[in-house]
Amino acid sequence: MAAGAAGLWPMIQKKGTIASPGVAIGPALVLDTEEYRIPRRTIDATRVPAQIHILDDALKASREEVRELRLATARQLGDKIATIFALHEEIIADKKLRDVVVGNIENNRYTAAYAFGLQMNELQRRFRNVADPYLKERVRDLFDIEKRVMRHILGRAREDITRLTEPVVVVAHDITPSQAVSFDQEHVLGFAINVGGSTSHTAILARMLGKPAVVALNDITSDVAGGEPVIIDGTHGIVVVNPDPETIERYQAQQAKDRASEIELRELRELPAVTQDGHTITLLANIELSNEARSAMDSGAEGIGLYRTEFLFLSGERAPNEEDQYEAFRTAVRHTGTKPITIRTMDLGADKMMSAMGAHHDHNPVLGLRSLRYCLKNLGMFRTHLRAILRASAHGDVRIMFPMVTNLMELRQAKSTVFDVMEDLEEDEIAFRRDLPIGMMVETPAAAMLASIFVKEVAFFSLGTNDLTQYTLAVDRANERVSDLYAPHNPAVIRLIRQVIRTGRRADVTVNLCGEMAGAPIYTMLLLGLGLRQLSMAPKDIPEVKKIIRLVTLRKCETVVQKVLRFDDDRQILNYLRDRLRDIDPDAI
Repeated sequence: MAAGAAGLWPMIQKKGTIASPGVAIGPALVLDTEEYRIPRRTIDATRVPAQIHILDDALKASREEVRELRLATARQLGDKIATIFALHEEIIADKKLRDVVVGNIENNRYTAAYAFGLQMNELQRRFRNVADPYLKERVRDLFDIEKRVMRHILGRAREDITRLTEPVVVVAHDITPSQAVSFDQEHVLGFAINVGGSTSHTAILARMLGKPAVVALNDITSDVAGGEPVIIDGTHGIVVVNPDPETIERYQAQQAKDRASEIELRELRELPAVTQDGHTITLLANIELSNEARSAMDSGAEGIGLYRTEFLFLSGERAPNEEDQYEAFRTAVRHTGTKPITIRTMDLGADKMMSAMGAHHDHNPVLGLRSLRYCLKNLGMFRTHLRAILRASAHGDVRIMFPMVTNLMELRQAKSTVFDVMEDLEEDEIAFRRDLPIGMMVETPAAAMLASIFVKEVAFFSLGTNDLTQYTLAVDRANERVSDLYAPHNPAVIRLIRQVIRTGRRADVTVNLCGEMAGAPIYTMLLLGLGLRQLSMAPKDIPEVKKIIRLVTLRKCETVVQKVLRFDDDRQILNYLRDRLRDIDPDAI
């Protein structure tokens, strides 16, 4: 089909997952998938050294290639986007990864290609099994790395997707981070992808680049031919193939409105998050990698409200040692500068840990040995983890936060372990911050109901509304058969949030909210009206939430809460919140 097919072929509209807001209109560039399926092959013992040499050459070439890509990306697109490839460099250069692959070549006489693919598949499997969607999506990075190294092992030429001659909408099964930044940014208008989620690197990069994107479209590559006109509505998660003239005109008008709004949000970056009646709201960032702290500060964050540490425990065959963890935490602290950084202790289930750490299968991991429970059953690992955090506290304003607390005894045991580690560090004459604040996540109904007891034990609460919603409503949001029941605005969840905020306020204990609710403008008035004065979110969400804060008064927000508390159905609440958001910002929805 040739470009300009609109009117000759039927218009198709598909719904996917919102990845990056905005509208893109242009001809489709459809990319083929590229996968390496390497058969299991064994080799003669005499060929083992040659296969190890092939592996080392491939790792060296890949590492240099990624380094060049990171530097080029930093020059062209800025350090914020380039940080993604720092992770790729770390994994490719990881001696543990090489040792495992070499071990498979030597002990099992596998080819370099099969041995490397086997280990990368194991790492990808480990990440897919993680409940945290942010970590789950790091599988895309591992796939990107596997493709790059495998290309060098097999001696295949690199695909050239950098020389585009006209503006296009990229349609593909998947896009690796390397591909996303390799495109000529002047000519790529947006992305329509079969797979992925809102936290995939395709989504993150698209948002950083300001390119509209829709993912999880299942089979969009089957519905589009190269050159066909396509509209990507990243704001509503819609892709239109062969749009009619009326549809094109409507989306062109939306583009003009989006450009005006983008200019407005950019101007907000340096302005404080203050309501119209003078109340200051603290906006923090959530991160999962140490280098992300720098880009979070560049986005206007006033600190790090949640540093997820799980990635350190998923990227190798063995548990990270104290120095590994300390270096990661110290890097994040230094990027944060004098601003606060809250490091959450490891939040993984035993079934997600590597076998070298003594992990065992749990029949129901969500309700099993996970998070703080796992740490308290593995005190050696936990003490090493805490030593690294405490050592990093000597370099900045560090706070420690425990996840998945459900009873007073485990909280006290965790605090006692911190104090024991402090004594060890003093004996070793190692610097740390003795008075660093210790807080806890409130992400189960038990923790919320017992807040009046926990508040005597901690310096702060952080509401993890993702899990709080899941446990309160007994809904797995990743299960498409019941995901429509997952609603943070459910009356039960709202009442638990209000109870925790009130308890914290009475005891003069800070209450933060670090779940996805914090970064969704539709909930901003509700959360402020409930009494929250500190929100932690993905860095990309800060400008839009700040815009809403600067448009409202607390009195207006409190009126919204009074009305919401009279509703008994989550649909009523959502519709009401949507209407109130439209009242103050018609372009927000």
